[in-house]
Amino acid sequence: MNMITRIESDASSDSIDASVQPNRKLWPRMAWGAGAVALIAAGYGIVHRPSPAMAVQGPPTVTVANPLLRNVMEWDNYVGRFEPSRSVEIRPRVSGAVVAIHFTDGQVVRAGQPLFTIDPRPYAAALAEARAGVATSSSDLALARADYDRALRLVDIDAVSKGEVDRLRARVQAASAGLAAAQARVRARALDMEFTVVRAPIGGRISDRKVDAGNLVAAGEGAGSTLLTTINALDPIYFSFDGSESLFLKTKRAQQEGSAASPVEIRLQDEPDYRWKGRVDFTDNGLDPKSGTIRGRAVLSNPEMFLTPGMFGNMRFSSGGTATALMVPDAAIQTDQARKIVMTVGKDGTLTPKPVLVGSVVDGLRIIRSGLTAQDRVVIAGGQMSMPGSKVQIKIGKIAPGKPEIAPALSAPVTGEATFAR
Repeated sequence: MNMITRIESDASSDSIDASVQPNRKLWPRMAWGAGAVALIAAGYGIVHRPSPAMAVQGPPTVTVANPLLRNVMEWDNYVGRFEPSRSVEIRPRVSGAVVAIHFTDGQVVRAGQPLFTIDPRPYAAALAEARAGVATSSSDLALARADYDRALRLVDIDAVSKGEVDRLRARVQAASAGLAAAQARVRARALDMEFTVVRAPIGGRISDRKVDAGNLVAAGEGAGSTLLTTINALDPIYFSFDGSESLFLKTKRAQQEGSAASPVEIRLQDEPDYRWKGRVDFTDNGLDPKSGTIRGRAVLSNPEMFLTPGMFGNMRFSSGGTATALMVPDAAIQTDQARKIVMTVGKDGTLTPKPVLVGSVVDGLRIIRSGLTAQDRVVIAGGQMSMPGSKVQIKIGKIAPGKPEIAPALSAPVTGEATFAR
């Protein structure tokens, strides 16, 4: 029994030694490998170090300023179109063949300038015939008067009856009427001869010719005659627009108070300023019952004929005196769904949005009609990414007028929308 136990103990001891012996040989290799990995990691900077605590950032900084208080003139904005002050279709008054054209397409012509010449030979012959008829009628009248005078001398001696005298008197009257008719035919043929030269009835810019030399043209009325060309009078030029009923009433009230004609200023699509000046000279005699608007017209001087019929323009119409308005940079206006807001900073440094009612842009600044006071600190820079209700640090700025940018396109404002300008 003891012998068996001893043999088992020896066996177990030998097995342990056999299993431990190989591991002892691997230890130096494992230690060398771990050291190599540590050196490589250190060489590449892959050394794990405890990360320091991140620095605590302060509240963002925004630039604030009080709204600019400024005296501006009240305006109403409208979109309209330029129209010629006069427009004439040139049509012939006599028929015939066009033999000459005396203008260049698109040039500026003066009143009375020759434009077309129609073959005058048939009308010259008709005029000569009419003049010959005048000569014949004059001869008949002279003979009738001589016979009548002779009969009057014979009445005293009872050589001619009174009936013959009456007949000769009627013959003189008929000859006088014949002469008058012949003279009228001469004037008519002379007019036809004059109409063979088609002249410009007004001055302005002429369109292109609709016929060339050699074409037959027909006289007549309306569409029955041949259209030769058209002329538009451009100095002065009209600007037509549709105004609201409120504008009409405002204008009437001003006229009752003795105000002068309301001035207008117009800006073209590619212009930053309202450089074209004029005045309202006409309003229609009634409002459109469907739209509730009334047609108005302004007249402008256009000596260089730069303004062309059909062009659109933005017009502002002075409808009152000056008024005091609050103004902020247009970039400070933000949109919150259907309303406009301005970010302000309270006394405790809290960012607070305020709904506002805005007007037009004047010199780069937006008119604020309501929602702000002159004491509010408006965020003019740096507050776009800040959340309302958060704390901010303020930096004092200043609001100053700037030159407005050119609008990319015209947009029709709400009819009768009041705006402001200097």
